[in-house]
Formats: sequence, structure tokens, C-alpha cells
Amino acid sequence: MKNNETILNDFCKDAFELKSHLIEFLPIKEDNFNNFLNNAKIELANIHPGDSSVENSAFYEDIVGDKHLADLAAWHLTSKEYIGSTLKLQQIFSKNLVLDFGGGIGTHALANAMSKNVEHVFFVDINETNREFVKYRSRKLGLEQKISFHKSIEDTKVKKFDSIVCLDVLEHLEDPASQLNKFHGVMLEDSVSIFNWYFYKGDNNEYPFHIDDEKLVNIFFETLQKKYIEVFHPMLITTRVYKKKVNIK
Repeated sequence: MKNNETILNDFCKDAFELKSHLIEFLPIKEDNFNNFLNNAKIELANIHPGDSSVENSAFYEDIVGDKHLADLAAWHLTSKEYIGSTLKLQQIFSKNLVLDFGGGIGTHALANAMSKNVEHVFFVDINETNREFVKYRSRKLGLEQKISFHKSIEDTKVKKFDSIVCLDVLEHLEDPASQLNKFHGVMLEDSVSIFNWYFYKGDNNEYPFHIDDEKLVNIFFETLQKKYIEVFHPMLITTRVYKKKVNIK
């Protein structure tokens, strides 16, 4: 296993070989790679049903196809400073059995699988393409023994996790407060969860797949305050760390 500095250096160099993995997996012609990424966010927004009856879970499970991979890849390749900071944060707190919920293209799950402090990573994502892509990446990086792939938390067969990572996911859920309750139920007293969120559709609806309903957002923060205690960390990023409250009245 690699030390923390080596893991971060590998990410900053090429995002854990993300470009070559995408070109091989999809496949994409290398000379079309930049166009493929540049068009990803627009194409993803264009196929979103907006305020129709299609639920976000169905959208991410069945509709997005490889456009979601491309959108995530564009973000991870062009925002290495911010994502590198979230990797530093999870290196401080991740240990033993790690749940990576809604893991996308696998950056954080793969980094945790490289860590000597982590026994096993349970990668959970409802999208089969994402799961297969990260499984492919784990084989290419020699990490297949430390990471397994699941459609739901229940599929992991694990009752309690030592660490939970859920980044850039909660704003996509129809009921993010309910997800906080589920995480609380699978945490030990000394477990930690690493969360962020972005409940904002954008000035011009450029993030139609995010929720911003005031009632849902208020319930989310009420649940967070009731069931979690924030753990201080000195990094100036939006990602937060929490322990669970116990003996809640």
C-alpha cells in the first residue's frame, strides 16, 4: 500500500490514470477525448427530465449512460486542487471498513483502497456503468482485493462501517435527510462520516439534477443537527466531517 503523500501525488499527476481508463473502457478515440469531456455537462443537463415525474434515482440508474462518467471525469480532471483537498481529508479520517456511497468514477474509493489504514472499501452506486467502470479501474490499478461493488448499502451485508464517504451525492437525492438517517444507522459510536452538498440548481438552471426545495433542505439540516456532531478539521473546503450522536432523545 502507498503512503498518503504518494497517493496525492498520483492523483495530481493523472487522477489515477483516469484519461487512459476512460479511453479504454468506453472506448473513445484519444483525439476526441477533450470534445467528449467538454460536451458532457451540457449533454447531461439536456437529457435531465427537469420537474417531470421521473425521479432522480431513476435518472441516475437508467438514463444517464456514459454521459455521467464524462461529466464526472471532466470535474475530476479540471478541479484537482479541490478534490485533492478532499482526498487529504479522507486520509485523516478513513479507516478499516469504508462505505463509499454514490462513488461515481471512483476517485475517493480508489484512494482509500490504496491506504494502509483501510481494510476494505465498499463502493455503492446505483448506476451499473459507474460500478463496472470503477471495477475496471481497480483491476488496472491492482486494487481489486480491497474494494467490492454494490448497488445498495444492504447489498454489502455489512452492519456497521468505520468510515463513510458521501461526496457530491446528497443534493441529487429526493430525500437527503432520509439518507442521513440510514448512514446514522450503520455507524459505530466512533465512526466518522465525510459529507458535502450543493442544494442549488444554478442561476440559469445549469444544475437541474440538484434539489433545492426549501422544505427538503430544511429537514436535511434539522436531521443533521439532531443526529450528528461536527468534527473540526482545519481545511478550508466545503466538505464536513461528522460523528454520530448517541442516546438521542
